[in-house]
Amino acid sequence: MKKRLHVVGAVIIKEDKILCAQRGMKKSLPGLWEFPGGKIEEAETPQAALKREIQEEMHCHVEIGEQVEHTVYEYDFGIVHLTTFYCQLVEGTPQLTEHIAIKWVNVHELDQLAWAPADIPAIEKLKQTYPAQR
Repeated sequence: MKKRLHVVGAVIIKEDKILCAQRGMKKSLPGLWEFPGGKIEEAETPQAALKREIQEEMHCHVEIGEQVEHTVYEYDFGIVHLTTFYCQLVEGTPQLTEHIAIKWVNVHELDQLAWAPADIPAIEKLKQTYPAQR
């Protein structure tokens, strides 16, 4: 039986751009882009996990908003349950600690990045939500 991983991702929006993070080359899914976040620990809510992960990984604080998407995706290393949430930066500027790159992109530019498969349903939903953005 494959390992089940419950993770969260932050769709951080600032001035109509979304924060995207590129995974390190020595991690699973090397070089792919994702929404920053991480694993939900035991007895932790998804929202609490996301606040903690963004604080630890990016050295900033976010306010968690509505859920964007929930995706279940089977990778070779396990089954990932990814829940993404809209987030607002409330303090600090995202820093590189866990990722090799971060960038702010418009919704219509999201397709230009090579995304981790579990993140793609959230991207599709974002494109439907912001279709007129150019």
